[in-house]
Amino acid sequence: MNASPSRLERPVLRCASDPAWLPQALARFDQVLVDHAHCEKKAAGQAISLLAGFPEKELLVQRMARLAQEEIGHFRQVYDRMLARGLSLGRDRGDPYARRLRKLVRHERDDTRLTDLLLVSALIEARSHERLQLLSEGLSDPDLAQFYAGLAQAEHGHALLFVELAATYAPEDEVVARLEVMGEAEAEIVRALPLEPRIH
Repeated sequence: MNASPSRLERPVLRCASDPAWLPQALARFDQVLVDHAHCEKKAAGQAISLLAGFPEKELLVQRMARLAQEEIGHFRQVYDRMLARGLSLGRDRGDPYARRLRKLVRHERDDTRLTDLLLVSALIEARSHERLQLLSEGLSDPDLAQFYAGLAQAEHGHALLFVELAATYAPEDEVVARLEVMGEAEAEIVRALPLEPRIH
């Protein structure tokens, strides 16, 4: 089940973030930074959860082990910038966006559950890519702008990784069709959620 680059690429978001998100995020950047740290922490945890939940999938285990290391490294980079600004991590407020996306996961069979878990992660990474890229273009601090440009590129690669893994363990046509359905649902979730200074 090899993915065809012409048909299976990273998810294309069905809607852009509200243009008002970036000014709000820049005006309350400390809040965004703390939320971003929580996002990177949870991304590492999700990678570990996937490898623990599907230990028989050797490629998945290898990729998720590597991804967990990368994500915890990103967490540390964001956390260091928080500390430099006198911020503390505090308790995670939760992520309504991710919670609603995960409600789309089918639980009838392990194979469809795995497909959906991977595609949920792909969509989260794609939305993160969009918003980190916006931050990189809007931040006036050159160091922070460069930092976010690098992280945005990493999120782009993560989104592609999750789609490729989905197509490794399920027929490509099914993955393409399911990604279309879930992409439309993701757009509806984004439109329905209140605008806040956070990554999702």
